[in-house]
Amino acid sequence: MTDVRAALREPLADLLARRRDPVVVQTLRSTAAATISYVVALQLSSEAAPLTAPLTALLVVQVTLYSTLKTGIRRVNAVVVGVIIAIAFSALVGLTWWSLGLIILASLVVGRFVRVDEFVPEVAISAMLVLGVTQVTNTAWDRVLETLIGAVVGLLFNILLVPPVWVGSAGESIEDLARRMRQLLLRMGEEVATQAPVAYAAARRHEARLHEARRLDNDVADVDAALRQAEDSLRLNPRVKEGLLHRVVLRTGLDTLEICAVVLRVLARTLADLAKERREEELFPRDVAIALEDLLARVADALVSYAVLVTARVSANADAAEERLAGDLVATRAVRDHVADLLLRGVLRDPRQWQLHGALLAEIDRILDELDPGHRGRRLMEELDRHSRERAAKRTPLSALRDRLEV
Repeated sequence: MTDVRAALREPLADLLARRRDPVVVQTLRSTAAATISYVVALQLSSEAAPLTAPLTALLVVQVTLYSTLKTGIRRVNAVVVGVIIAIAFSALVGLTWWSLGLIILASLVVGRFVRVDEFVPEVAISAMLVLGVTQVTNTAWDRVLETLIGAVVGLLFNILLVPPVWVGSAGESIEDLARRMRQLLLRMGEEVATQAPVAYAAARRHEARLHEARRLDNDVADVDAALRQAEDSLRLNPRVKEGLLHRVVLRTGLDTLEICAVVLRVLARTLADLAKERREEELFPRDVAIALEDLLARVADALVSYAVLVTARVSANADAAEERLAGDLVATRAVRDHVADLLLRGVLRDPRQWQLHGALLAEIDRILDELDPGHRGRRLMEELDRHSRERAAKRTPLSALRDRLEV
């Protein structure tokens, strides 16, 4: 009995852990909305099987309220335009191979002009479905009605059952990216501290770190996708009061980590080039190697501290995270200055590849500058000012009247 409970506990725990997964949420919400829209359409439409309503709801309902509203308007627009085109063609010609070709061409062309974006094929699909039936007028308006039912049900579904805010999952993605960068820096430090001549295998390990640093681009792209979903979930969400601030904080944080990932790739390239030049000797003297390993480890810790600061929601947590990051940067810069002194002494004794030593320090400096809280504050203010200017440029008379009424 105990074994059975243990066997069931793991799948159940995995199911509970995935209950807020975007794929799981999207599946459940889409299924429920499509079913409800079909039931409503059965009562209002004259069609025996009004499948256009659940189809519309299935395509309209998205994970976030903002994307649902945007997608719903575009889809309804696409269907209505397709129906109008079908009505116009049915009044002139019937369904033949050449009329079908003309209606597809006209629908695709008109769809580009009415700005339905990804639903351009839906204009042609609606026109073909309506043109292919006998009682075109009744079917056309039934299709419009079913489309409106599906879109309205999908929209009300997300208004009444407010979708979750995906800031937490985006924050976790940012922290995971920082931890992967930390692990790479730690491995680079361990290889630097290896006290042995740089043989072929050691040089290949440095090349492997370079390839690992290049793969960070894929990780950044995955985090960017999660962040875009989080940004959409903050728009038009009644549970969020400072959506713009949350979006800017996460976006600037990811931008900083992306820059650090690029610099980290250059840093790995520098170490790989240095390893190629020193095949018969140690990469660095013993004291320099130990100090450089310590420096890379401290930079790795500072990256994680920065990610924690970016994803901190409560002001108290944010203050503690900022203090921790500031302390990490002070300690890291002290070790950096010590490494610079050691490298300078070594270059004075042996100036070979001095430019690589200088590049190594410059790359460390760039990462530390990007992580500096003062630099982060300036970027936040610049982004907020940019959003304010864009909002002011897009202001309409209605929005200006609303602002006056709020005052």
